[in-house]
This record gives sequence, C-alpha cells and structure tokens, in this order.
Amino acid sequence: MVRPVLEVADIFRAHGPAWRAAQHAHLSLGQLKVMSAIEQCRSAALGGHVLHCPACAHDEIAYNSCRNRHCPKCQASAAKRWLEARQTELLPVDYYHVVFTLPAPISAIAYANKAVIYRLLFEVAAETLRTIAADPKHLGARIGATLVLHTWGSALTHHPHVHGIVPGGGLSLDGERWVACKPGFFLSVRVLSRLFRRRFLEELSQAHRTGQLQFFGEFAQLGDATAFADWLAPLRKCEWVVYAKRPFAGPAAVLAYLSRYTHRVAISNARLVALDNRGVTFNWKDYRAKGKTRYKTMTLGTDEFMRRFLLHILPGGFHRIRHYGLIANTGRRENLARARELLQVAPIVSEESNADVPAEAVTPTFVCPDCGAAMIIIEILARAQRIRAPPQHRGVA
Repeated sequence: MVRPVLEVADIFRAHGPAWRAAQHAHLSLGQLKVMSAIEQCRSAALGGHVLHCPACAHDEIAYNSCRNRHCPKCQASAAKRWLEARQTELLPVDYYHVVFTLPAPISAIAYANKAVIYRLLFEVAAETLRTIAADPKHLGARIGATLVLHTWGSALTHHPHVHGIVPGGGLSLDGERWVACKPGFFLSVRVLSRLFRRRFLEELSQAHRTGQLQFFGEFAQLGDATAFADWLAPLRKCEWVVYAKRPFAGPAAVLAYLSRYTHRVAISNARLVALDNRGVTFNWKDYRAKGKTRYKTMTLGTDEFMRRFLLHILPGGFHRIRHYGLIANTGRRENLARARELLQVAPIVSEESNADVPAEAVTPTFVCPDCGAAMIIIEILARAQRIRAPPQHRGVA
C-alpha cells in the first residue's frame, strides 16, 4: 500500500507539542494518549523488526503500529479481523441500513457527557428497532441489529449518530417461522423517528434527575430541573432524523459497507490534501449540496484541526460497535442456527473443520514488495525507553 503524502501523525508531530503546552488545562488524559500514540505509530519509538525475503534477498525495516482505535493507520487490519469474524453471521436475506441522528442541541451537551449520551443513543436506537419490529402491525418478529457509533460530520464537527445494519426480517415471536419484511421496505421511518424521540427524551430526563449529566459554560444553567425541562420542550416538537437506505445488494455488499464504516475514524489520511502556513487542507462532502458540487476542500488552522479531531475521542472502554437482539453476544449462535434452519440454508461449517488447512495455503503475515514471496523476521528492534524523572528522595526519619 502506498503511504499517503500527508498523515494526521505528521500534523501532530509538527504542531502537537506547542499546542499541547498551550492547551494543557483543557485536554483530557485520553486525548493526550491518543495524540502520543498517533505520533509514535510505525516509528522507531515503538520498536519493530527487520524483515528478510529468502527469494530475492530484499531486506526492510517494519516498525510496530500503535493499535489505537483512533489512529487512521491502524484501522484497516482491525477492520479485516473483525469482518472475518462477522462473515459466518450473515444470513441469506436482504440487509437494511438505518441511521439514528441526535438533534444539534443534544449534540452540544453530549460532548461533556459522552459516556451517558452515547450509551443512550445506542440503547434507545436498538430498543426502537426491536419494539417496532415486534409489533404485529409492522413486522411481528424478533430481529437483530449491529449498531456502529460515529460522532463526526464530514467537516470534523461533532455530529453523533449510529448506523444500523439490520437483516430484513426476524424470528416470529414464538420462534417457529422466519418473518420476512416487505421487499424493499423494512420499517416505517416516521414511526421509528417518533418512538426514538420520545424514548430518548424520557431517558435523558431520567439521567438528569439522577445527576448523571454535567453542564459547563453556556449550558451551566441546565443543571436546574426547571431550566432543563424548558430546554427540552422544543425538542419534543421538532423532527428527529431517522432514515433508512435501500437494501444492500447481497451479503458481499454488506461486508463491503461494514469494512468502510465499522473501524472508521474522524478523518482518514487519504482525505488530507496539504499542510502549509495556512493550516490543514482536506477533502470533505457537503451533504446540503447536490451532485459533484458536494465534494469540496476545506482549510482549517492547525490548532482548530487538532481540536476538531480530538472532539471524537471516545471514553475509555466505550464500545463503538454493538450487537442487539438475535445477534447479541448472548444467544447469538443459537438464534442464527435457528434462523438458518427456518430459512432452509446449510449450517455454517465450524472453525474446527478448517484446522487441517495446509500451511502453504495460509496468507503470510509479511509479503515482499519486490517479488511477493513471504518474508521472515531476522531481528527484533526494541522499543525506545521512555525518559523518566529521577526518583524523589524521601527524608530520613
């Protein structure tokens, strides 16, 4: 793979130290860790190994990746591993793409309450899908859904929303038959939107009553129950954006989509255009425009670019890909086996049956860029030792 001319790591290395010094009081430990990981990714600081090709005698040094989930360089391999695990879970039915988006006022308070509001976004979106699908007036079935959290717009603004990948049908409520949705139509978007709005505002109000929300700056007054209720009132009347796209063209298209969305970060290195005295120039898509005019370039000062990138750092331990219903971790294998039985398709071959695959059929970890042969590791490069402060001397009693 050809290395992009410009990377987020280059911007962080060139301008990160001065910006961190100026913003040290406003950056979280998580943001600092992400910056450090991206700056060191695939550099001598993390160590690596020397590779040798026995076929053509080509040697090269490969430095280790940081494996941080916010690093643009580390997501391709992570996505590949994740997708390999998902392939056995696909059913031979149409799959639909549903998106649940939070209104701008809630997005504004979400930044200071990421763990709470992102969790509610997941849970309420999943509950909405399962509730409407279970209603006999709509589908009358138990469904499964994979939800993926994105917190950004194309211009790196804070725009929390979840993408849902949903099979076009589910198990009947008694588990005795497969209930398929109408061709080309999953569930009513209008009905989904109304229930999503009502349930999210109920849960947000409950979170406020139990003291789970924090407010700062221009939102400080929302800590008062009356002020918060007044602030919520207009959100009960405005339209909440929930939309569904047409079904995917088969399981292969589902996997292709997932590979682009599951492990995406706020901006990929491929979108970066230039770093100069004006700042950072990158490609973005203006969804309000139409046709080719959607695709534009934007230039942000380096400080603003880094600020926007770090808006999207998730809380530690927060899962941005979650499975619900039939494909929830609990009962997934049994539910999928039952679905395949009702759909009259062959069961998935277990992983144990692939244990006897010949070694030569396994894709090598390192491939020679000159001849394509497998490369071997001939030397391990230790990671650089961190500089530590001298130990403090304790006074003698």
